[in-house]
Amino acid sequence: MAKKKRTPEEQTIDPAAQQMLIYADELGISTAFTRADNLAPCNIGSTGMCCKLCGMGPCRLTKEGQTGVCGATIDTIQARNLVRAIAAGSAAHSDHGRDMAFTLKAVANGETEGYTIRDVAKLRNVAANYDIPIEGRVPEEIADELADLYISQFGQQRGEVIVTKRAPEKRQKIWAEQGVIPRGVDREVVEALHRTHIGDDQDPEHLLSHAIRTSLADGWGGSMIATDVSDILFGTPAPILGEANLGVLKDDMVNVVVHGHEPTLSQMIVAASQDPEIIEYAKEAGAKGVNLSGICCTANEILMRQGIPAAGNFLHQELSILTGSVEAMVVDVQCIMQALVGLAEKFHTKIITTSPKVKIKGATHIEFHEERALSTAKDILRTAIDNYQNRGTTKIPNIREKLIPGFSHEYINYMLGGSYRASFRPLNDAIISGRIRGVAAIVGCNNPRSKQDYLHTYVTAELLKKDVLVVETGCGAIASAKLGFLLGEAGLEKVGPGLQEVCETVGIPPVLHMGSCVDNTRILTVLTQMVEEGGLGDDIDQIPAVGLAPEWMSEKALAIGTYCVASGAYVIFGGSSPVSGMPDKVSDSDEVARYLSQGWEEIYGGKLEFIPDPDEMIRKTLGHIDKKRADLGLSEYKPERFGRSGDARMVELEELPLSARREAIYGVAAD
Repeated sequence: MAKKKRTPEEQTIDPAAQQMLIYADELGISTAFTRADNLAPCNIGSTGMCCKLCGMGPCRLTKEGQTGVCGATIDTIQARNLVRAIAAGSAAHSDHGRDMAFTLKAVANGETEGYTIRDVAKLRNVAANYDIPIEGRVPEEIADELADLYISQFGQQRGEVIVTKRAPEKRQKIWAEQGVIPRGVDREVVEALHRTHIGDDQDPEHLLSHAIRTSLADGWGGSMIATDVSDILFGTPAPILGEANLGVLKDDMVNVVVHGHEPTLSQMIVAASQDPEIIEYAKEAGAKGVNLSGICCTANEILMRQGIPAAGNFLHQELSILTGSVEAMVVDVQCIMQALVGLAEKFHTKIITTSPKVKIKGATHIEFHEERALSTAKDILRTAIDNYQNRGTTKIPNIREKLIPGFSHEYINYMLGGSYRASFRPLNDAIISGRIRGVAAIVGCNNPRSKQDYLHTYVTAELLKKDVLVVETGCGAIASAKLGFLLGEAGLEKVGPGLQEVCETVGIPPVLHMGSCVDNTRILTVLTQMVEEGGLGDDIDQIPAVGLAPEWMSEKALAIGTYCVASGAYVIFGGSSPVSGMPDKVSDSDEVARYLSQGWEEIYGGKLEFIPDPDEMIRKTLGHIDKKRADLGLSEYKPERFGRSGDARMVELEELPLSARREAIYGVAAD
């Protein structure tokens, strides 16, 4: 039976995306949405039970007790496949961190064009974490030594990745007892590949222990390094006004969309787009200037630092080209669809690849190197401007939403207490008192096999009603931005009474945008600082917090989820499980899935579960938060106690007569 084709309303909740999907259908153009409808996933491969690691296979296991040609069991094959996926995800994010460390080294030695050290304070703070001397030294000298230290973490063969010392002390002891502290980022990725080679590691639990170690090399290694260096070079994010969705594209300007993950490229294109020479070149071509916007994690990088608008998240990359208004889509690494080139040929858009690691057949390649960063960025923009004359009919949805991104962990610390008393104490106290029931980190990708943005925003909306503070990164953050959750005044009437008090008092949105996917390490830092502040236990696994990736699709997401579990978090993935049981349902054997949940929870206090139903995600999230509250001896969550204080309440009280005001505040009538 042919798979039912979904309507645009069934494919996405975003009205701008719906418009473009209708337009694509009228033109007879396929997108990721239609390809997902037309191509059914393999039910053997999707559950991790197909092994193709040697020439004797592929071995597709479909029956109880069946093994591969070499005798490998279902559990071993599932564990090997998962470990390889986690290794690939860790390699991608950590390679980003390596490149950032090399850029920092080059900037410190004056070998780049256009880059400077923007946040000297963060440079000094980070260096001090590793006992790098800072007094009496110029920033470049400190940066050079820090860069050398960070670069060494990737190739070192013995010892411990030094960034792991920033985890809570108790957590470090657990890792040491389990022997999972990474020795070097690259070593753990290489060992993961070695262990999963034909004839090597065959114990599922032993394999999954190395999955933990490999993921930690990412979360408390490469990714954290990437975030540190990005902040040092480009500035630590603070709240800034921005916009999101396809309506940010402009009919009267040269539209350049940057897509991928490397901030070294995107930040320089931002600078080049504001150069008077480039603006004049665009005007000579008949445009008013250059309009820059982002897709995916590159969007988050330039949104939270520069306020550059986001054209959308992962599934908007094709839709932006469909508008006919994009002169160039400039890509670097990760999450870039090969379908872009074929689609762009139907319009006038140029797909420009820039990374030495990524080429797409049919795309224009302008390789980007830091020593010619600004010059190359200008060359890219001139190429886009020259293409403006080829633009035909445009169809830009008039849909966009304002948002406030940029809540780095440093700014959260500041916003809770100001310059002189910056502290996580108010956040901890709000959780202890029950005003905030708990915290949810909702992160991750879009997946065209589900309704775009629906799982992200539905889960977010329901948790906000229950006084759960939400922090978000990556494509999930852009999903909430498009729905208006990232504005302070937006939707507070739909937020629980305790959380509403906190948002009004502090002046924050109910959803905090914390950056790109590598910036999930900011969430780890926030959780660590909450532990250090006191009152919520002595390790991350005791905090009433849950991580969710409702629309996951990439190997990077699996790596992120695993290092969060290793850090003590309960992590819920939506969609399908890569380690589910037998597709024919004849077996109830789910050894690997059980171990990711029960086994890891016994060891690390965190667990990983795959739950496709959003209501069940919400139920289990709230259940976990309430259990952690009870374990800490905190008061039972009772929302009726709150909602009558904060800024809005103060305005109400000012309008009352003095006697009534006193009674309202103190509960006694005036004499």
